[in-house]
Amino acid sequence: VRDAAARLKKISPHLVGEAKAFGGSISRIYRDIRFSPDKSPYKTHMGIHFWHDKATTPEHMAPGYFLHLESGESGVHSGVWHPDPPVLKKIRDRIVEEPDSWKKVLRSRIELSGESFKRPPPGYNPNHPMIQDLRRKDFVAGHRFRDNEVVNPKFLDEFVKACEAMDPLNAFLAKSIGLPW
Repeated sequence: VRDAAARLKKISPHLVGEAKAFGGSISRIYRDIRFSPDKSPYKTHMGIHFWHDKATTPEHMAPGYFLHLESGESGVHSGVWHPDPPVLKKIRDRIVEEPDSWKKVLRSRIELSGESFKRPPPGYNPNHPMIQDLRRKDFVAGHRFRDNEVVNPKFLDEFVKACEAMDPLNAFLAKSIGLPW
């Protein structure tokens, strides 16, 4: 976590990564099963979150990176997932007001994912050329890693390279919600 956080500071000096399990970057992977009839694990993956320093908690509505490590399912994700309505409105408004900036994000060859509304959001032109993006509930992108990449000594380099590729999305989102990047 420390090594990755230091490298991510070159992408944005506002990214934070703390190598501690409680209140830090490492997600909890266990639960108290002493008195539970269900002894299954809480999580079968490891999650590491690198968040924006202006966020009050790692889950706050600010762009960042989330590294998911699990056999056959590893990847890094960036952006803002399920933003609150005021944050979502700021992002949509910036797409409408600065379409060229949003097109630059789309040209960066990242694949956006997440949920979308079926109908155009209220207050936005249903015929807007970017209505598909205005209908989004999430503004996230991801990059998957194969298991052999994750265990490779060069994995940190590959992780940082994937984060750099997704940086235009995070920079756009941060500016949209009034945060430095």
